[in-house]
Amino acid sequence: MRTGSMRVAEISLSAIRHNVARVRELTGGAVIVVVKADGYGHGASIAAEAALAGGAAMVATADLEEALALREAGIEAPILCWLHGVRVDFADAVAADIEIGVSHVQQLEALADAARRVGRTATAQLKIDTGLSRNGAAPDEWTALFARAAELSREGLVRVRGIFSHLANAGDENDRGQAARFDEAIAQLREAGIDPEMQHLAASAATLSSPHLHYNTVRVGMAVYGLSPFADKTSAQLGLVPAMTLRSEIVALRGVPAGTGVSYGFNHVCETATTLALVPMGYADGMPRALNGAGAWVTVAGEPRPIVGRIGMDQFIVDVGPLAGRVALGEPVVLFGDPELGHPPVEIWAGLMRTINYEIVAGIGSRVLRLASDGGAA
Repeated sequence: MRTGSMRVAEISLSAIRHNVARVRELTGGAVIVVVKADGYGHGASIAAEAALAGGAAMVATADLEEALALREAGIEAPILCWLHGVRVDFADAVAADIEIGVSHVQQLEALADAARRVGRTATAQLKIDTGLSRNGAAPDEWTALFARAAELSREGLVRVRGIFSHLANAGDENDRGQAARFDEAIAQLREAGIDPEMQHLAASAATLSSPHLHYNTVRVGMAVYGLSPFADKTSAQLGLVPAMTLRSEIVALRGVPAGTGVSYGFNHVCETATTLALVPMGYADGMPRALNGAGAWVTVAGEPRPIVGRIGMDQFIVDVGPLAGRVALGEPVVLFGDPELGHPPVEIWAGLMRTINYEIVAGIGSRVLRLASDGGAA
């Protein structure tokens, strides 16, 4: 184990496999697992391998570089990626058999050009905008895009495997409106001569709440990592298991008298004599600095203890108080994990920061070792 192991994000492979199985149970169709942004902070190759072992049909990234990195890591399953710069060269993607999400005719032509140069058929999935107003072909582009895709398919340059879009999660009425536009796009694509094998609109939220939006494939990220996309439902209520446990350890202990100021600015002053524990994790590791004084806590020896004083770039302080005689240097500290195991849920940080759990886990820094574990064996 490398020397940086005092900061560890333990990733449960069994949790990811369980969550994929849960999604398959709910949908009955193909499951695409999104492992962009280093697997939402969990480690892209770790997440991909576990998801595929759990029954995922394929994995997906945003960027081509992420997809190629998965191939280099030994992932042989189908991979989809869909966010491309204007100067992208798809040759490496075609050679590596990576499926390309195509959002407009210019991208389609670039993919066909790469296929000619590489000498093999490229695989595409057409991304359309049904109301999110982000990337994806707008309705007035569909006719030209679908017609050109059909021509390139007949030429043997591009195989169109699927069509997909993304929901805005702006309420049931808007979701149904997007689904109606998605249906229109599928019908137009079929009229152009292409019957897409995969049709996916639902991400985690719709997958867990809206069976009418499942089509024959769903594309999920957060649900596979065991986190709820809903403010009013926990992971456990959805049948999911959080996959990440963020851990560190105590590297210094000191008893201090009442009136002792703690960390920069002394914005925390100990009201009574207590014991302070130093933990080597900070905002450079994805621990929001603004948690300082916000009421966040960690578990030490299985007990909740408050974070006190300002969080530094590399370290923070915990008041271990009554635990002083029970803990020593090296004592594990859990910053967040599965609340069913007594750990603080990541949603505490998200709530205090007025953000979402997605942002917290995706922001865990590169100094934190991602350590795969399975059934307790790391």
